[in-house]
Order: sequence, then C-alpha cells, then structure tokens
Amino acid sequence: MSTDVPTLNPPRSTRPFLWAGLGVSLCLVLLAMGLVLPRQEALPRLGKLPAFTFTRQDGEPFGLKQLEGRPWVANFIFTRCPTICPVFTRKMAGVQKQTAELDGLALVSFSVDPKYDTPERLTDYARKHGADPSRWSFLTGDYQQLKDTIVGGFKIAMGREEGADESDIASIFHGSHFVLVDRTGEIRGYYNSEHDDDVARLVLDTARLVKSGE
Repeated sequence: MSTDVPTLNPPRSTRPFLWAGLGVSLCLVLLAMGLVLPRQEALPRLGKLPAFTFTRQDGEPFGLKQLEGRPWVANFIFTRCPTICPVFTRKMAGVQKQTAELDGLALVSFSVDPKYDTPERLTDYARKHGADPSRWSFLTGDYQQLKDTIVGGFKIAMGREEGADESDIASIFHGSHFVLVDRTGEIRGYYNSEHDDDVARLVLDTARLVKSGE
C-alpha cells in the first residue's frame, strides 16, 4: 500500500492555464462591474462642413467660425411645424440636460423655414423649450444658403414639395437625424432622433468626443 500523500497543488505544467483562467474570470467580473471598459473604435470621420454664417436668435451673425474649437450637435427644425419638430426639439433639450457637465459643447438648431422663422420667433421658440442661450443657438438666414449647407454640407434632406405655396407648412420636409460635429467642423456621426437608443448613443459619443479633445 502506497504511503504517498496526494498533492493539493496542481502539477507545475497546469499552473499557467490556471492563472490565465483566473485572469479571464477577473476581467469578466470587472467588466460586469463597469470598472473595465471594452475597447471602443474611434468615431468615424464623415467629411468637413463648408464655411457658413447665418443669423442667431439674438440677431447676431453665427456660423462655423464661432463654433471653431467646440464640438457641437446639430438638428433641423422649423417653429410652426406641428409634427416631428416639437418632439425633435424636446429631444435636443434632453441632450442639453444630459450633457450639462461637458464644458464647451454647443447645440445648434437650423431652421428649414427661414422666411417665417425670424430671430424673434426663434427666441420665443428657444425660450419655450428651455434652451440655454449660452450653449444652444437657433439659426435662420437665406433659404438657398441654408439649403446648400444642410443638403450639401450635412447631407440631410431639406426642401418643399414642388409647386406648394409657402403658407402650406405640410409641404415642408427635412431630415430627423442629429449630427455630431467635432472642433474642426468635421462630421463624426448621425443619430436618428426617432430611436431612443440612437439618442442615448449620441450622448455617449458626445461625451467621448469632448473628453478626447478632438
């Protein structure tokens, strides 16, 4: 009868596998606790915006020059819109609230109905939706220049049904995506405002962009 006592230590050859297994388990635990984040891909670079200058709700010129050095979020609305725009603007107000701690971030709403949307009307609209004028700008100006910027620069739909009267607000159409822009005026993402998960992703990507210094 053997008197050898079985060892309680694993054979030397299996120890590397044991430690590797423990390491993987520890990483999974930390990941679940939010202490280790998965590696994130860099935000895409989707093209530079052309220079633009329009009129802000306070009557002052405002454009890409004033936004230089600041990351910003854009959307596209008009004040007499009865359907998507009130919701779109409320979601931008939510972005304003959720990014309140992000220094330097700007929010910009472009009117797609500039003949009606005077600075005075934009001021009233901004106030109605709780816009912080130090962060959130509403822009109006020449219709064709706005269209060139929104369609040609942002690649967002905007227009009016052919042959429609200017008083027919149902004929006005525009895209419903937020656009994330970096400090250099380059587009870094599009986010469908009708999808809550897209809006949540916008907030996260905005924080990443601000903290990265891009």
